[in-house]
Amino acid sequence: MIIRIRVFPRTAIACLLLSIFSISVFVSGSVTAKDNDQSNPVGEVSFTTSCNEAVALSFNRALAKLHHMMYVQAEEEFRAVINIDPECAMAYWGIAMTRFHPLWSGRPSDKDLRVGEDAITKAKKLMSSKHEADYIAATDAFYRDWQARDHRTRLADWESAQLKLQQKYPDDPDAVAFAALARLATAPKKDKTYSQQRVAGQALEALHERHPKHPGGFHYLIHAYDNPVLAARAEDVARGYADIAPDVPHALHMPSHIFVRLGLWPDVVDWNIRSAQAAARQPVNDMVSKHYVHAIDYLVYGYLQQAQHQRALDALDELLAKGTFEPSFPTAYGLAAAQARYPLEREHWADAAKLRSKVPATFNWDAFPAVVAITEFARGLGAARSGNDDVARDAISQLDKLHDDLTKKGDQYWSVLVDSQRTSVAAWLAFAQGQHDRALVQMLKAADLEDSLDKHPVTPGSVLPARELLGDMLLALDRHSEALDAYNQAMATSPNRLRSLRGASSANEALACIKGNLTENC
Repeated sequence: MIIRIRVFPRTAIACLLLSIFSISVFVSGSVTAKDNDQSNPVGEVSFTTSCNEAVALSFNRALAKLHHMMYVQAEEEFRAVINIDPECAMAYWGIAMTRFHPLWSGRPSDKDLRVGEDAITKAKKLMSSKHEADYIAATDAFYRDWQARDHRTRLADWESAQLKLQQKYPDDPDAVAFAALARLATAPKKDKTYSQQRVAGQALEALHERHPKHPGGFHYLIHAYDNPVLAARAEDVARGYADIAPDVPHALHMPSHIFVRLGLWPDVVDWNIRSAQAAARQPVNDMVSKHYVHAIDYLVYGYLQQAQHQRALDALDELLAKGTFEPSFPTAYGLAAAQARYPLEREHWADAAKLRSKVPATFNWDAFPAVVAITEFARGLGAARSGNDDVARDAISQLDKLHDDLTKKGDQYWSVLVDSQRTSVAAWLAFAQGQHDRALVQMLKAADLEDSLDKHPVTPGSVLPARELLGDMLLALDRHSEALDAYNQAMATSPNRLRSLRGASSANEALACIKGNLTENC
């Protein structure tokens, strides 16, 4: 099924913004964002500022979009506030908050950090209430002396400041929401008890109960429970997210994080069709939004888990036919992953070996080495499993270089995953050469490396889970019981994956034949 989408012209967006500023009903400077534009609701946010009453509605709308992580759109609205009230300190605070993306991969660019630093410096110089000054100080904890502190240190300092802000203003829903977000941003990736996610989730559940239309109570709660242990707790909240923001692309996409964790593939497909359609109506500076690409990656994944191969290909083709893409990590990841998933999930190994790196060529792939590794992994695995040893060796060489690059940059998350990818390809190359014992040792190492980290929020799942690939190898060696264990372990993290289900079924059938001493159909 091809998604047909009409993109509204920029003039229509300009008219929408003009209509926003023409509204003249205010209540003590504190209003809900829903009152601003009933045709495009974003939830309910009510933050009192010392700014001109004429910008109160627009400020709350910008703040709601910030909670939705629609960062570009939020910044546009904060800047529109400044155009009307240049002395609005919290609008500058808002711009700073749109530039460091706490849950995204890697550190912000130097350009983003300079923009954020400049904005928060202006905010500090303007008059504000004590409440506003405390918000500004919390964000300043991230930007202060950013050249001298690494990203993780700055996030930890921001978390500490946001937690103090929440303690000082326990009845402030935005303070509660940002404190929870800060906990999620600093949660250890190797903590399989999800202790920080649990604490953040409890705070967000209480927030959602008190303020049932606050976007943070939906969005951040889904992130808190986006793991195999807690996902079921967020299903009801996930299904309700679109009710408060039916045309916000990320609000339409986020529920699928929970649906993926539960293996609910029709829901993954339905919600990401809606998200992609909304994102295509909202381009970013005439570029295809990262939210569109992000949704299509999940959509392709959902189709493939239902063996709806033609629909997956249609969605992929339509993605690649688009024009210029918004430069960002989610864009890069979605482009590379969707292209790799299509041949790999279908076990078309020779097609995977023919994948070309850095497509489309107009995108700046060099800024995202972890994403380039996806294509090299797919290419190498496909080559190793289709008898093309030279391509497999070349892919391993490229993965070695990318791993070194990520290690030098101190990227502890993606360097581990690339290590798992290169080890997986090496394992299947050894297997193809008849070195079965060596291949199993390597494949087990790759699976353990990947399992040591949780799924990153940018992806619906591993391009091919290493534990699932271990099951494939064991099944090929007629070690059926061990293969079944591997597939079941893979599905404990990624339930209802089609390849794991099929592999487990094959292993079970073989075990049944052996147990029953059967020959027919065995």
